[in-house]
Amino acid sequence: MTASSPSDSSPDREQPPEPASETGRGKLATTLPDFTPVPRKKQRHNGWTPQRQRLFIETLADTGSVKSSARAVGLTPESAYYLRRQPGAEEFRKAWEAALDIGMQRVEDVAMDRALNGVEEPVFAYGEFVGTRRVYNDQLLMFMLRARSPARFATGGGPRALNGADKFQLKTLKKQWRAEWEAERIAALPRKRADTLERLNAKIDRMRERKLATMSPRTRAAYDAYMALEAQDEAEGYEWWTDPDHPMNAGDMPEPQDADAEEAEWQARALPTPEQAALLTDRSRRVKDDGWEIIRYEEEYDDGAA
Repeated sequence: MTASSPSDSSPDREQPPEPASETGRGKLATTLPDFTPVPRKKQRHNGWTPQRQRLFIETLADTGSVKSSARAVGLTPESAYYLRRQPGAEEFRKAWEAALDIGMQRVEDVAMDRALNGVEEPVFAYGEFVGTRRVYNDQLLMFMLRARSPARFATGGGPRALNGADKFQLKTLKKQWRAEWEAERIAALPRKRADTLERLNAKIDRMRERKLATMSPRTRAAYDAYMALEAQDEAEGYEWWTDPDHPMNAGDMPEPQDADAEEAEWQARALPTPEQAALLTDRSRRVKDDGWEIIRYEEEYDDGAA
C-alpha cells in the first residue's frame, strides 16, 4: 500500500478549482473553428449569406459584441439570434461560442489595462478645461488579480479579504506601476512639445503666405522693400539704442498712458476673488486626493524638463 503525502490527503487543504468558462464548457477556446454556414431556403444578396456569416463570426471574435458584429455585416442582432436557432446551425453555434470566448479574452485585456493604467478624465475649473487627471479603480484591480491568480488572492474559488501582506504588496505594486507610467509620460513630453511647435510654425507660415498672396502689387512692393531694409540693418549690425537719431533716444516717443492701471486690471482678471479663493481652499480640505492628479499643460512640460 502506497503512503500518500500529507499535502495530498489533508482535507483542510483545498485545491483551487480548474478554471472554466462562465458557460461551464471547460477551458476557453483560443482559435476559431471552421464551420459550415447555416443553409438558407432563399439566398438574398442582403441576407445572411455564407460570406456574411463568416465575417460575423470573425468580428465577434474581435469585439465580443453581438450587436457590433451584426452591424459590421449590415444586419440586426435579432436576425443573428434567429439564424442561430435555425435547423442546420449546429456548427454555426459552436463557432459563435468560440468567438465569444476569444472576445472575452480581449475584454479581460482591456480591463487589466484600465486596472493598471487607470482612466484619464478631464478637469474643469470655472467652466473651462484646465487639464486631466488619471483615476484608478482598486476594486477592478483586485477583481482582475483574483481572476488571474485565484490561488493567491482567493480560496475555494471565492473572494477573500486582503491581509496585511497583500495590502502592502498591492501598495508597492501601485507605486511601481505609477512610477513606470510617469517615466513614460515625462519621456514623451519633449516630443509632444516639439510636435506642437512644428504644427504651430507650419500654421503661421500658411497664414503668412495667404496674407502675402492677398496684398496689392503696391503693398507687396513696399513689404519687399521693408524686408530688404531690415535684412540690411541686420547685416550691418544696426542697434537702435546706439543710434542718436532714433526716436526712442531723441525723446520723441510718447510714454504709454495708464500702463499701471492696465497691468492692475489684468492682474485682477487673472487672480481669483477672495470669495473664490475661500471656496477653493475649503473644497480642497474636504476632497480626498489619494491617487488623483491634475496635469496642467504648462506644468506638464516644466516637470519633464526639470
